[in-house]
Amino acid sequence: MQSSASLLQRQKQSMIASPQLIESIRLLQLAHTELHQYVGQEIAKNPLLELAPSEEGPSGDDWSIPGEDPDIGAREKDFDKPTSAEAPERFMQSKSTGNTANAPPGAGNAVDKFSVSAETLHDHVARQIALTAFTSQERLIAGQLAAHLEDTGYLQVSLVELASSLNVRADDVERVLGILQHFDPPGLFARTLSECLEIQLRQRDRFDPAMAALVANLEMLARRDFQALKQHCGVDEEDLLDMLHEIRALDPKPGNQFHTGGPECVMPEVWVMPSPGGGWQIELDPNTLPKLLINHTYFAEVSRAAVQNSKDQAFLHECLQNANWLIRSLDQRANTILKVATEIVRQQEAFLEHGVSHLKPLNLRTVAEAINVHESTVSRVTSNKYMLTPRGVFELKYFFTVAIASCEGGDAHSAEAVRHRIKAIIAGESLADVLSDDDIAVRLKETGIDVARRTVTKYREAMNIPSSVQRRREKRLWLEGDQGSAA
Repeated sequence: MQSSASLLQRQKQSMIASPQLIESIRLLQLAHTELHQYVGQEIAKNPLLELAPSEEGPSGDDWSIPGEDPDIGAREKDFDKPTSAEAPERFMQSKSTGNTANAPPGAGNAVDKFSVSAETLHDHVARQIALTAFTSQERLIAGQLAAHLEDTGYLQVSLVELASSLNVRADDVERVLGILQHFDPPGLFARTLSECLEIQLRQRDRFDPAMAALVANLEMLARRDFQALKQHCGVDEEDLLDMLHEIRALDPKPGNQFHTGGPECVMPEVWVMPSPGGGWQIELDPNTLPKLLINHTYFAEVSRAAVQNSKDQAFLHECLQNANWLIRSLDQRANTILKVATEIVRQQEAFLEHGVSHLKPLNLRTVAEAINVHESTVSRVTSNKYMLTPRGVFELKYFFTVAIASCEGGDAHSAEAVRHRIKAIIAGESLADVLSDDDIAVRLKETGIDVARRTVTKYREAMNIPSSVQRRREKRLWLEGDQGSAA
């Protein structure tokens, strides 16, 4: 067979994502803080862009969906919870996260000023080092140990390596460390949890042999193996109960009581409020939406000045094109978030009225088909975005849960609702009626939830709830302790 070279012309269609399309997709999944940073970078690069003056108070009308009524699910009858009259109170009690959108100007700055002036752990330790009678060498060692102190109060450094780097003896480092471990608050400069608890117990003069055995066997305490703990500590149940009360009163992370940085807060991008006429009103928080303007006056002036320079003209038109694209992309992002949130509220209206037990199973495809977008778009919109409801602040992904089949062939139950039901069943147990995972599965089937025992076990362990044997042992121990206290 003889080979030969030839030229062939083929025509095919392909979809190629443009750079602007890629940026538009990226804008969807940005949280509001990242979005503001991105817009700030674009303003710095583009001389035609500028931020619009901020408006006080929520302006839901600015971001309402054209052709749609924001008061979805309106009904003729009023439901009991939540009502519009109690909405403001429920709104404030729903989450500890502050909301300063309706606060007077400057009200939110007072908290920021207070948090900035709060004392940090390292400042607190440095002040105590300065007041301690150290030699120059000991003060150097203390400063290096303090530099390796974590925000939780633990010391994560090898004393041998530190002594070698400072060219001092390891015994000197150990001696200085012993002095630092007497600093306030008790438990600082510990290297392990056991040492942290030991330091606090020694300062309370409660580190006797029995307590030392308990601190040395914390893994048994984590397993709630109280029988083995009584044998190792050489005490009875009443003494063990008193020791456990003392352990619970200690601080496992003494450094956490100090300010370690800026306050971490969640700012919801979507507000859901009861509508006075029934149903729910969905708005976007205007504080999370950067509003941009194009300075056409500046564009016209510079264009006249650069009329003879083709490069400057090309740069200006490119800036104008990018500015128009960014404004359209931000508007499209806001409308997409509002559409997704509106559909979530429509699907999960029972949850807003009655609580987590009425959370319906929901997947991304259902929402995507309802608002006629791709499933990946819904996934990007729900990432790192939160919704403020009368029942609290929830991430948008919280409302998407898998379905658990119903015994009677009716509507399926969401996994989150099943976990809530399991937690409620266990919370209602008594010492004489501690339920195994099989018993819980039977109880759930009696209420119409078809779930296997292994599923109950998986959900229970995910909520850090001990097994029935451990719960029965713990209830018996607490009951005997209460009876001994009453006697």
